[in-house]
Order: sequence, then structure tokens, then C-alpha cells
Amino acid sequence: MRTLFALGLIVFSGSATAGDLSGADLFEKKIRPVLVQICYPCHSGKTPAAGLHLDSPQATHGVVESGALLSAIHREGKIKMPPAGPLPDDQIADFEAWIKLGAPDARTETSAAPPYDFDQARKFWSFQPIRDPAPPRISDPAWNKTAIDRFVKAKLDEKHLVPLGAASKRALIRRATFDLTGLPPTPEEVAAFLADPSASAFDKVIDRLLASQQYGERWGRHWLDLVRYADTSGCNADFPVPDAYRYRNWVIRAFNDDKPYDQFLREQLAGDLLPAKDDEDRHAKTIATGYLAISRRFGSGASEFNLTIDDTIDNVGKAMLGLSVSCARCHDHKFDPIPSHDYYAWYGIFASTKYAFPGTELYPHAADFVSLGSPHQAERLKAYQDESSALDHRIAAFNDGREGKDLSKEDRDKEIRRMKERLIVLEHDAPASPKAYAVSDGASANAKIQIKGDPSHPGDEAPRGFLTVLGGQVLPGNEKGSGRRELAEWIISSPLAARVMVNRIWQGHFGKGIVGTPNDFGARGDRPVDPELLDWLASRFRESGYSIKAMHRLIMETRAYQMASGADQADLRIDPKNDFSWRFDRRRLDAEEIRDAMLDVAGDLDFSMGGPHPFPPETSFHYTQHVQFFAVYDTRRRSVYLMQQRLKRHPFLDTFDGADPNATTPARAPQETSLQALTMLNGAFVDEQADLLAVRVGMAQSTDVARIGYAYRLVFGRAPSADELRQCEQYLLKAGAAFKKSGLPADRQPRAVLASLMHVLLASDEFIFVD
Repeated sequence: MRTLFALGLIVFSGSATAGDLSGADLFEKKIRPVLVQICYPCHSGKTPAAGLHLDSPQATHGVVESGALLSAIHREGKIKMPPAGPLPDDQIADFEAWIKLGAPDARTETSAAPPYDFDQARKFWSFQPIRDPAPPRISDPAWNKTAIDRFVKAKLDEKHLVPLGAASKRALIRRATFDLTGLPPTPEEVAAFLADPSASAFDKVIDRLLASQQYGERWGRHWLDLVRYADTSGCNADFPVPDAYRYRNWVIRAFNDDKPYDQFLREQLAGDLLPAKDDEDRHAKTIATGYLAISRRFGSGASEFNLTIDDTIDNVGKAMLGLSVSCARCHDHKFDPIPSHDYYAWYGIFASTKYAFPGTELYPHAADFVSLGSPHQAERLKAYQDESSALDHRIAAFNDGREGKDLSKEDRDKEIRRMKERLIVLEHDAPASPKAYAVSDGASANAKIQIKGDPSHPGDEAPRGFLTVLGGQVLPGNEKGSGRRELAEWIISSPLAARVMVNRIWQGHFGKGIVGTPNDFGARGDRPVDPELLDWLASRFRESGYSIKAMHRLIMETRAYQMASGADQADLRIDPKNDFSWRFDRRRLDAEEIRDAMLDVAGDLDFSMGGPHPFPPETSFHYTQHVQFFAVYDTRRRSVYLMQQRLKRHPFLDTFDGADPNATTPARAPQETSLQALTMLNGAFVDEQADLLAVRVGMAQSTDVARIGYAYRLVFGRAPSADELRQCEQYLLKAGAAFKKSGLPADRQPRAVLASLMHVLLASDEFIFVD
């Protein structure tokens, strides 16, 4: 009989002694780690030493029953294990105690209790089926017009809160326009709304905004926050990803088309596996899987891909289900009923998926992109990517000494030069067809649990499937695909998918969700302030065919949304955070809104959809951790089209609390910093837009009074008061006198004077806040 234990010794330590633990806990905390770290390297897999599968509970039970296990670790017979030396005394004592308890083995289905009581866990509010509660009855006729208002008013009455009155029409159109488009209303749009006395005037505004291209750019940006969109990979060199923009634009079009949310999720997870009506549809569905492909890359080579899969799992769990599934990577989740087994059930799905490779320091050539061209072009692209990838790996092997050892230095250098020259030829001969940074199905296989999250220490196999607490569905044993299509259906059918999304839509309009932790619907997250309202909205969402635009209309047509901002001291004492919506919260514009609004009022905004970024040619992508890729590409398009870099954010977006492209951003967290104030006062971009605004109003009007009035209508959506008009006129006089002493040529002084006033307006509190 050959060895029972693998060579080597890795000591497992824990604070609890064997006597403190139950049989199941003793196995999990003391026995299984030793088996995995010391035994599995030789006694698992297809050809275990001596034919002994110690990764099998049945085989382990056999050597326990025969006495061979204790004999080997006591080193009493011919077989002395581990061969390199005895186990520490405390580990031997652990095995003795475990065997005395009957050697309970949690790897079997019946020998140990599960880590959670799932029947009890499913009683938690977010795991329960969505209900459809009837709106409460209230006596106030002003709050009886919509079901949402009845829910809100009932909660206000319960808390003894008195809601504020209605917002002015001028405040309402500015609020709605920024909410749905991220831009200010034009003077003409404001005037038309104020002049419309009909009861449907605001409904018309909502419909117009939802039909605009700008709607998808605004709400697409919300989704891009969640999925940590970036145009670079995030590896040590932060390689550019020239084709990532296709996914960004797909998201924007999906919102503009009001793609049903269930299909929106389905295509991002498994678009390449879904039926398509034509080539255009097939290409679009493939591009949608860019959601998975943009998962962050790590390191300088290709050996850290387990971290990329973890990033995928983390984002899918939080963005789509509001659960921190990735917390179960190294151990069972400490707070939510998600065992490591469930994490690796997902891990196997994504490990069975082939991700596009953006290139790294050691392997700089991209691979596994998906062709959007003809079948012939697709074949050429695959041949190019396969050969260039093979050459990358061979060059790396020559550089680190794994190959070419028998060659002289001169011959080795010559071979490296030959391979690099071949790469240049391949790059110039590559097919010109468009390609997608997307995913496709790879070789399907279940994953093994990684002990403490370490891929070098595999444990038991976890069949690919869904979270146990949400149904625990498992792929059929004969399933040849990755399981992404099934995962999408399991997510969509769960009660969390609809709840999480309607909470995000509510948050997009009110500044906070009914659940205050939009990415955490688990035990450590906030409870909903009104669970009945949340479920009522989720029911309407499903009923509408998962129409996001229908939810906007449902929410924005309410008195709750159309309430004034302001303060009431009695309400503030009861509900200082406005959790129950007794007023509409005033908010600061986010980074993109500030930049876009300045471009817009200055007449400098390019409304066309963005395309690829002006990256250097891919043939020059030889970045390293010491010479990383960094760039800022100026554009007059909307901020959603700015190049988003992972290792160094765009300066303006960074200053004003833009999204972190390295991790999901469930909500912007505006902060007030001195750098923001300095940027508004001295920033080159603000200076430029103030100058262009001065040109716009100066060319449109011929007198100071008319120019001031036009500027106010553009910037604030209203006319100046008499006092404001007088102050602006006085400012222009004083500024004119100051510029006469500045040395600026006389013909440039009037423009500079007007631009300085425009700068004051753009830097004002009223411009960057919405009531």
C-alpha cells in the first residue's frame, strides 16, 4: 500500500480545541483543512496515489474503520504518514477526537447538519415571495389620487409627519428634466410648460423626456455605475480595451428602447446563447455580454483569473440580487445564508465561460474577442488571436528561461526577435471586421471549493447551480453549456430581482431607496421603510412586462414626487433624514450633470452618440506595471462618453465624486471639498464654458439687461429678480473698470467682463443644486 498522505506539512491552526467543537464543526474546522492541504494533492483527482480517494467521504470512512488512518498518523506500522514527519500533536489529537465521535463527514449529504437552517432563512423579508398588497385607505383627498401616494401618506400619518406642499411648476420641470436626462430644461421648454394649463401638462413633459436620446444616456449611466464600467482592464498596466464602448452604447440603447428588464439581465448574462432573429440581433446580444467581459483583470500575467471570476460573482450578486455573494469565497457567509458551496456553484458557471482577453504586461496581445463580421472574417480573427496568443506565451517563456535553455544567448535573442517580427506581421494582417469585447461558452465543468479562497488548495466539487436559499436549482449532470442561460432565469425568477430594481428606480427619483442599502438586501442591510410599498411597486413592475419607463411614469405622476423641498421643524425633529418622504430632498448635481449642464448652457454640447476612443494603435500596446497606460481624451460629448480608466479616473469626475470603475457604485456620495470649490473658481474647463456662455448670450442679445435675463433663463430656468438684475449690472460696471486696468487689449475686454459674470452664475449654488 502506498502513501495515505501527501508529502509536506501545512499546519492548520484554530482558536477552538477539539473538545469545544461538535462533530460537524470539528470536521469543518480541524479535519477537512488537513485533508485538503496535505492529502488531496496526492489522494484526489483521476489517478490518486494507491487508488485512495481521500476526497471521497466513503473512502475516508473505509480507512477510518480499518484503523489504517490512526495507524499511519501514529507512525506505528509500515506506513508512516506524512512521510516528511509526524503531524503536530494537536492535529493528531483532533483526528483521535473526531474518530471517537464517529468520524462525522460534512461532505456527505446526511452525515452533518447544513451550515444554515434554510427553512428559517427563507422567512427573512427579502427572500420571501413578492406580495401584492392593497394600498391603504386614507382620508386626505389630495393624497388619494395614486396608490403610491396612499402608501406614502399612510406612513406619514403613522409617524405624525405633515408633508410639505407642491413644488412650483418651474422647480418641477427642472427637477424632472435633470432626473430623466441629466440636463437642464431649455428656456423654451420651461416657457411651454408654464403656459400649459391642462391637467396633463406634466404628463406631456414626462413623455417627451422619456422619448429623448438623453434619457438613455442618463439612466444608462446609473447602470454603468452599478456594473463598474471601464474602458481599461484594471491589470497592473491597465491595458486599454478599445471595444468596451460597444457595451456602453448597448446599455444606453437598451434604456432608450425600454428593453424589458428581465430581457436586459438575460442578454447581459447569456446574450450569446439566446436565439437571434438576424445577424444584427445576434451581434447586439453578443455585445451585451460585455457586462461579463469588463470584469476587472489583475496582475501582470494571466494567472490571477480567479480574481476576475470573483469580481464577476461580486457584481452579479450585488447589482442584480442585492446580495454580497462574494463574501462566501473564503468561508461560509457570516451573516447571510450563502455557504461557500453556493459561491462555487456560481464560480463553476463563470469558469466554464471564455472571457475576451485584453492583454497584460507579459501577454500584451488581446485574444478571444468575438467577431461581429462574416464567417470568413471570424475565422481569420480567431486564427490571428490564437497565433498571437501562442507567440506571446512563447516569448514570455523565453524571457523567463522556461524555453530556449539549450540555445546560446545570441540564438535565443534571435528567436525572440523573429517571434516579435511575426507578431507585427500578424497585427497588420489581422481582419478589419468589428469585434466585441464579450464572452462565449468554454469547456464546461464544475468548480471545486477553494479552501480559504486559495486556488492551490481545492476541496469538494460544487455542482453548478443557484443559491440554496433562493431555490438551490442545479444544472443537469449532462449539461454541456456553461450554465449562464439558466443562471439568468434563476435570477430573474427570484423575488430579489424585481425588488432590487424598483428600489433603484425609486432611489433615482428621490435620492434614496425604500431600502437604504441598494446593494445589500441581506441581514446587514437596511430594512425597507415601507415593505408594502416596495412589494406593490415590484408587482407593478412585473405586471408591466418589466418596463422601466412605466415605473418612471408611475412614480413621477405622484404628489410625493411633486412635493416641494424645504424644511419643517416639527417634521425634522421626528424624521431628520426624511426617510418617510415628508418633503422632496434637495440634491447636488452629480459629476456628469455638472459638466454636461455647463456644456449645454454654453452651447458647447455635442449631442451625438459617442464611439470608440482615440487609443494608440493596438500594435503599440506594450504597457507594464512601471509604464502604465494613462490618458485623458477631451470631448464635447456627454460625460457618459468620456474614457473611463480604472487606475486613474478622469480628473473632473474624480473631483466631483464620480463612480469608482473598480467596484460597483450603488449610490453617489457627494462630498463638499475645497478642491471642488477651487475647480469651480479656477478650473480651466469652467473658465472655458463661462467664456462660451458669454459669447452665446452676447451674440443673442444686444443690451446688458437682455443678456443678463437670457443668461438667467439658460442657467437657472428663470428670469432674474429686480435685485439680481441690479446686482449684475453693478457687477458688470465694476468688472469693466477693473479690466481697463488689467492690460487686456480693449477689444477683448467686453467679452472678458461678461464671461466673468457668467462664471459667477455657473459657480453658484443654484446652478449645481436641484430643488
